[in-house]
Amino acid sequence: MTLKTRKPTGAVPWPLILLEGGEKAGKSWACAELSASDKVGQTYWLDLSEGAADEYGAIPGARYLVIEHDGTWADIMASVVAVRDEARRAADAGEPPVVLVIDSMTAEWDMLKDWAANRAKGSQTNQKRLRQDPHAEIQVPMNLWNDATARHRRLMTVLMTFPGVVVMTARGKDVASLDSNGRPVEGSKDYKVEGHKNLCFDASVWVRMSRDHAPLVVGARSVHAGLRPGVDKPQPIHDFSLERLVFDLLKCDPTTARVRDLTPMKPGDEPDTELSPKAAELLQQAEDAATVTDLGKVWSAIGPALKADEITRPEADRVANRVNQLKAEMGQDKGAAA
Repeated sequence: MTLKTRKPTGAVPWPLILLEGGEKAGKSWACAELSASDKVGQTYWLDLSEGAADEYGAIPGARYLVIEHDGTWADIMASVVAVRDEARRAADAGEPPVVLVIDSMTAEWDMLKDWAANRAKGSQTNQKRLRQDPHAEIQVPMNLWNDATARHRRLMTVLMTFPGVVVMTARGKDVASLDSNGRPVEGSKDYKVEGHKNLCFDASVWVRMSRDHAPLVVGARSVHAGLRPGVDKPQPIHDFSLERLVFDLLKCDPTTARVRDLTPMKPGDEPDTELSPKAAELLQQAEDAATVTDLGKVWSAIGPALKADEITRPEADRVANRVNQLKAEMGQDKGAAA
């Protein structure tokens, strides 16, 4: 094949900002203040179970429009896509950048978790369990969690390629630390951002708000304001505003800013020809497993297959690693559903 390459542009992309923190820390207020800046164009506010949009319209200078929706995923996604299209029109016309505020991404992921749980209630297994005990725990299989994650990923793809400024809010708080078995560790706490587990990864800038200290830039994918992991501590900004963050610290120039260059992945459904038939079969069984017990059966089959020379040692390790990954994911998703 002919290798295709290009030189990097060096342009600062449009920012996807995560603004997270505890209750009443000023997240929504900061978003409303940004709409008053003469450096931005029209701001659109998507309120998801927060209810702050109307009141904060009284902040001096605030000039945003509240997006009306019916609470369904289809209507929410259609609204985001419509704002994305308007942002592209404004950028092509050389107008000030459109701003989209989503308040909050915690509510977005809660909605998708509830969607997965509601679908799980209709399964034969859960229907039988509920007939025996109306208060029984609903078990959400991995395929439904994958569907919820796929919906979230479609939304994030639109946000990550938005031709303007996006500000996402989320709740954050200290929670009890858990050991490898999911049991609380007495006297130990971890900080957790409430939302999909990849939310902080996808954001280009991560800011933590607090009632007790100045806003902290926890991380930034930026040449101009980046923080070196393991080297630089989160940086406080005492005169913080989203306008200053976007245009002064990140050096975002609307005349040169570009959307992130994301090439959609195309997984396809072709078989893995590099694997032996037995290894491919075990991997597929692992992917189809609905419970930890099912994964245990795959694990138990690895040794006999290796002994019978049906799979190689590297293939055995690959299957074992995938089983362990899926076990960990099942534990995390079960905790999220609870």
